[in-house]
Amino acid sequence: MALVHQATLSPTKLELVTAYLDSVPWGGTGEVEMIGGYRFDDPAGEVGVEALLVSRDDRSLHIPLTYRGAPLPEADEFLVSTMTHSVLGDRWIYEAAADPVAVDCFVRALRGRQEQARLEIQSSDGSVTIQEPPVRIRLEGAPADATALALSDDLASPVSGAAWLVAEWDGGAGVVAALR
Repeated sequence: MALVHQATLSPTKLELVTAYLDSVPWGGTGEVEMIGGYRFDDPAGEVGVEALLVSRDDRSLHIPLTYRGAPLPEADEFLVSTMTHSVLGDRWIYEAAADPVAVDCFVRALRGRQEQARLEIQSSDGSVTIQEPPVRIRLEGAPADATALALSDDLASPVSGAAWLVAEWDGGAGVVAALR
């Protein structure tokens, strides 16, 4: 289960994602609306692995990220932003495709060996409630000998492969990852 703290983030996730989309060629223009997200648990419990789904220019976009407590060595070009988290302190946010922890999580999920995380929401008084994620993923296909991970960015042009993860949310669905 992914422990999510009720915290103040600076920048907010929406601000972070908007700035990131403004910096990539496929990011579009205009207002960004958050659809939701899904998470994977890092078996070591050190790295947050989250994929956010947003809408921009009438397109559904997939932004897989990792959250780290320290910089990822030799990955400066994949640094999306830094963030101050009121509970966890400074965080370094990377493109998930460049983070070995996230890649391993996606590959395990595509091989049927890792489920998406349920969310444990910890409030400021320390109480914890369980919440179903707003985006659900399911595995389709069979990976066979496939070894290469591909992640979708614009869900109108999804990746394909021997096995794929489909994200579903109220009002939509799309392929977010594949093993080729």
